[in-house]
Amino acid sequence: MADYDLEALLLSDLKKMQKDIAKAISTYEDRQKAEAHAKVEALARDLGYFLAELVGTETKASRAPAAAKYRHPENPALT
Repeated sequence: MADYDLEALLLSDLKKMQKDIAKAISTYEDRQKAEAHAKVEALARDLGYFLAELVGTETKASRAPAAAKYRHPENPALT
């Protein structure tokens, strides 16, 4: 880790550093989860499975198209 002489930095540099640190802290857990997910997914793939098969999650079922509510009075092909 680098040592910074914070007293020597400009206010704009300090504010940018503060913003960058806040962002890194807020996304740390998300990055760790994504990394863990990728590792588990790769392991499942190496064993010949999909991760969804092993954890029991199902893909979203697609909905059937809804019937038309309104038709054009002169051209019923338009809905």
